[in-house]
Amino acid sequence: MTFDQAFAIVVGIEAGYADDPADPGGQTKYGISKRAYPQIDIASLTLDQAKAIYLRDYWHLCKCDELTPDLALAVFDCAVNQGVSTALRIQGLAKTLIDFQAERALRYAQLSTFSRFGRGWMRRLFTIYEAARQ
Repeated sequence: MTFDQAFAIVVGIEAGYADDPADPGGQTKYGISKRAYPQIDIASLTLDQAKAIYLRDYWHLCKCDELTPDLALAVFDCAVNQGVSTALRIQGLAKTLIDFQAERALRYAQLSTFSRFGRGWMRRLFTIYEAARQ
């Protein structure tokens, strides 16, 4: 799994601009949130800018180039959606794709916003699992 392949999958899940008041991340575009990047004009963020952020702050920090292709995608997606520290912590616990995704699901289920966003998060886990297995 190359960065470009993983980016295409994850940004496809993240989609475009959203500003859901129930989302703790606040304004979000291409998965880049105002909460994580308060200095960025989220509404004006370009896809190329988002790609550079993904590479620098998620792919490289999680050392995805050093992982098996299936785990590279899952760890990268986890870092984007659940945070780099969570991705690295789960990676230390789970060495298989199934175990990794199961740990992610448990962490999602513990969030107070699970009733609002849980169905989408579970779809995300299955989408990433399927893409990683191809």
